[in-house]
Amino acid sequence: MSHEYILWIATLAYGLHIVEEMLFGWRAWARSFLKIPAEWNEFYVFNAVVILYGCVSAIVGWKCPALALSYPAFMIINLVFFHIIPTLKSGKFSPGLITAIVLFAPIATWAYYGASVDNIISNQSIAISTLIGILFMAYPIILQKLKTKPFFQQPARDK
Repeated sequence: MSHEYILWIATLAYGLHIVEEMLFGWRAWARSFLKIPAEWNEFYVFNAVVILYGCVSAIVGWKCPALALSYPAFMIINLVFFHIIPTLKSGKFSPGLITAIVLFAPIATWAYYGASVDNIISNQSIAISTLIGILFMAYPIILQKLKTKPFFQQPARDK
């Protein structure tokens, strides 16, 4: 039996993570700790894309392990760099910390373990999945930083 199904479990876990971040005030935390001008509508859009990313990862599965495993890599990057380190550095709770520790760590590990058991993992797929995860995590932060630059600002639209 293939362990690709773990990628669907990872996607569900991320959905639960989004709920925790929303309920514990991710926007205020992001503005304070990350120093980005985050808005709730941007949070919703990006997280919709994150769920789509999880679905694509699960659908592609072991046909392209580097892409499929980039989602669990993304989860670990999120856990470490956006929850554990900020909480330790600031001494304040990072919204999403609970689900990141309780769900992301074991499920992402389980996904890589499942890929290993299914004999589809390689050092190359681990490296590429990590790189894709890093890029996917960096993308919205880079856009948040760029949106304040004059070159990227657009004239206000009438509603």
